[in-house]
Amino acid sequence: MEHEHNHEHEQPVTDKYVQAINESNVTTDDLQVKNSVEKLLAEHLDENRSESVYQFMFNCIDLTTLNSTDSERSVAAFTRRVNDFEENYPQYPNVAAICVYSNFASVVRQTLEVSEVNIAVCSANFPSSQAHLEVKCAETALAVADGADEVDIVFNLGYFADGAYEDLCDEIAEIKEAAGSARLKVILETGALKTAENIRAASILSMYSGADFIKTSTGKIYPGASLEAAWVMCQCIKEYYERHGIMVGFKVSGGVRTTEDALKYYTIVKEVLGEKWLTNEYFRIGASSLANNLFADITGEQKAVF
Repeated sequence: MEHEHNHEHEQPVTDKYVQAINESNVTTDDLQVKNSVEKLLAEHLDENRSESVYQFMFNCIDLTTLNSTDSERSVAAFTRRVNDFEENYPQYPNVAAICVYSNFASVVRQTLEVSEVNIAVCSANFPSSQAHLEVKCAETALAVADGADEVDIVFNLGYFADGAYEDLCDEIAEIKEAAGSARLKVILETGALKTAENIRAASILSMYSGADFIKTSTGKIYPGASLEAAWVMCQCIKEYYERHGIMVGFKVSGGVRTTEDALKYYTIVKEVLGEKWLTNEYFRIGASSLANNLFADITGEQKAVF
């Protein structure tokens, strides 16, 4: 008995993280998740095929360029396309944000002329998240100082694999502090986590640590978003809101290219989270080619605007 008693005193901190995960009622049965997604889409997907929904989804896009070949000149040209869109198509809503590597925040800030489009950066040694915490915090603070409104970082998969939940959560909280007033999106890398059980735990730990958004994938290393991962994440966001009254956003990213792809994720958000989340404050789609595909479906013009 005494041994057990000591053990309790050794791990009180870890226990609060494990407890938060264990208290969740979100299902971790992968087959049940798959069936729930299929049923939801069979019942509700078709009702969302409308120009107004397409326009809304367009307005939720984080228009993204994350290439090794990005340069100040190319990022400035990329940003100017958003300015041009505003000028040429004032009747349509613009994208939600331009998303770039952290060192280009200042380029976007200097070039962007559309006040309602935010500047998002991928930071904290994206996409691997392998670096000293001091480096991750410095990169984040520098990007925000350069004009970033939003910061996308990758959840520490190594800490997660080791069950080092305290280290994991402390890291997110410290980066969140370094981000100041910028909104923090935590990328779970669901293609690496694979199971509903892991995705649920990662969602809960990220929200627990102050994530303003949870996001599926980087689209760089592992398989991108899946409908099943999105469903689990949205269920976790809903449960967190019901328990704590805090709305956390959802961002899908990694392989969302067609209007049909986007519509499936929209339908999951609408049905699981409801109308409150159907605003670009709480729903984002990280994409590059999707914008042109959606625009073609909105206007009937096969024209690359971005």
